[in-house]
Amino acid sequence: MKRLQIFGLLNRDMDQIEKELYRSVQGDDDLLTETSLHLLKAGGKRLRPVFVLMGGKFGKYDLEKLKRVAIPLELIHSASLVHDDVIDDAELRRGELTVKAKWGDKIAMYTGDYIYAKALVMTTELKNPRIHQILSKAMIEMSIGEMEQIRDFFNSEQSVRHYLRRIRRKTALLIAVSCQLGALAAEADPEVARLLYNYGYNVGMAFQIRDDLLDLSGTEKQIGKPPGSDMRQGNITLPVIYSLEDERLRESLLEELKSIREGHSTVGHAIDLILSGDGIARSEELASRYIDKALAALEQLPNNKTKRNLRDIAYFITGRSY
Repeated sequence: MKRLQIFGLLNRDMDQIEKELYRSVQGDDDLLTETSLHLLKAGGKRLRPVFVLMGGKFGKYDLEKLKRVAIPLELIHSASLVHDDVIDDAELRRGELTVKAKWGDKIAMYTGDYIYAKALVMTTELKNPRIHQILSKAMIEMSIGEMEQIRDFFNSEQSVRHYLRRIRRKTALLIAVSCQLGALAAEADPEVARLLYNYGYNVGMAFQIRDDLLDLSGTEKQIGKPPGSDMRQGNITLPVIYSLEDERLRESLLEELKSIREGHSTVGHAIDLILSGDGIARSEELASRYIDKALAALEQLPNNKTKRNLRDIAYFITGRSY
C-alpha cells in the first residue's frame, strides 16, 4: 500500500517524515530495530502524518514542530497493527509477512510495545500539555475499541450502533486528532482545530467502513492480505451486519459463520452470500453520508489549497471520482 500521491508541495515534507519515521525506531537492540522497521518499510498510506501537516497549514506551519506530532501518530497506529496481527493470527500485512508470522507472538508483542514507547519519547519534546492530553485519551479509546472487537468476535447479534462505536474508537479518533493536533501544534485558531477534528472524525469513519468493504470485495493485491480476513478472524463488520438483517440471507449466513468459526468452511461462500444482497450498497451509502459530514465541516474553514486537498482526500476515500 503506497503513500497517497495527491499532496503536491507536501510530498517533500512527507519524504522527510518518512526518513525520520525509520530513524525514530532505531535503538540499541538490533532485533527490535529490525522488527520495527519491517512493518514501516512495508509501506502504508501515511494518512495520519499527512493530516497533521495539512492541519498545520491552517496556522504557523513549522515542520520541526509538526513532525513531533506526525511521527508519533504514525508510530502509535503501526504499533496497534503489530498487536492486532498477533490477536488475529494474521500472516500478511501490506502484502508482506507480519512481524508475528516472521518472528512469533512474543517478539511481535514486545515490538508493538517498543514502537509505542518510541512514540511517547518523541512527544515529550512538545511543550503543549493539551497535545499530550488529547493523544493520551485517544490511545485509551483505541485500547477500549480493541477490547470491544475481541469481545465481539463472531457475535452475530451486534448492532450497527455497536459497530460504529467500535470503529470510532479503533480508527476514527486517531484520524480526527491527527487533523486537530496539526492545527494545535501550529497555533491555529481553536475553532479551526475543532472543525478539522470534525472533518477527520467523519473521514475516519468512512475510511474504516470502506476498508471493511474492501476486505470483502477487494483482491489480495489491492488489500495486501487474503479477502475475507476479517470474517475469518471473527470480526463482524458493517456489510455482514447489514446482510444478517436480510431475512433471505440470515440463516444461510449464520450457518456459514458457524462453520468458519469451527474451521469447517472457508469464507468464500459467505462472501458470495453478502455480495448477493444489499449489505455492500448500504455500507457504501453510510460511508458517503460520513463524507458529506466531513465536507460540511470543511466548508466552514478558510479557503486555501489545503482545504481543496482535504476535499480530494475525502473523495478518494470513498472511491468517488469528483
